[in-house]
Amino acid sequence: MPDLHQPLMIITDLDGSLLDHHTYRWDAATEWLTTLKQYAVPLVICSSKTAAEIIPLQKRLGISGSPFIAENGAVVQTHDQQRIRLPDNTLTYDAICQRLAALKTAYRFTGFHDFSDPEVAAMTGLSEADAELSRQRDASEVIVWRDSDEAFDQFHDALRAEGLALTQGGRFWHVMPAGSGKGEALRWLLAHSPGEARVTIGLGDGPNDAPMLDAVDYAVVIKGYSKTPVTLSRSDQQQIYHTAHHGPEGWREGLDYFLTQPQ
Repeated sequence: MPDLHQPLMIITDLDGSLLDHHTYRWDAATEWLTTLKQYAVPLVICSSKTAAEIIPLQKRLGISGSPFIAENGAVVQTHDQQRIRLPDNTLTYDAICQRLAALKTAYRFTGFHDFSDPEVAAMTGLSEADAELSRQRDASEVIVWRDSDEAFDQFHDALRAEGLALTQGGRFWHVMPAGSGKGEALRWLLAHSPGEARVTIGLGDGPNDAPMLDAVDYAVVIKGYSKTPVTLSRSDQQQIYHTAHHGPEGWREGLDYFLTQPQ
């Protein structure tokens, strides 16, 4: 089992994990956040949220300047504050939106690019100011699917032909460059991190967290609200924990399981 005195790194999803799915609060996780800071354990956010959303949240969590993974792994901000688009730093948000616009003649869907801040706020429960931050995208688009299941399968194929991939988040579908994802981004970040190798503990609640949870040493699958289960490909069951609680309560439960709070 990992130990607080080891070189550790905690990698966490946000919505439905560290943050409550409905209120976006993290009260239940506060004690652990304090402990991790006391033991200088890095807390790396790995989220579908944008860099514009994550940076002010890092400040509120007291982890400003830490590396993070944004937009489901399409964006990484490094230890030295460089922001990289993965997998090859070339496909911009505008380029993705242009490719999607060409597909709207055949399929019915709407992207965040097409919505106003009040519309995004109404769909997500975010404030209009936070909704604006969620629309400041670097390398992926969020879409609301409005077509049939059959058309969705064809749409998926059409995206692949455009060099794009699709992943399911807690509320929406996310269109990203092919070859990007939370697992790929985490492996890239670990490979480019200075200092000694760290034991990694990952926490997530959604299907899009599975690649990240497969890439860490210890995985906490937080009880989620998605109808799609979180299916991991790893077989080391003793290093996987499924929580009984949702959100930050489950987040605390997972760290309680793998780590012991100092007395």
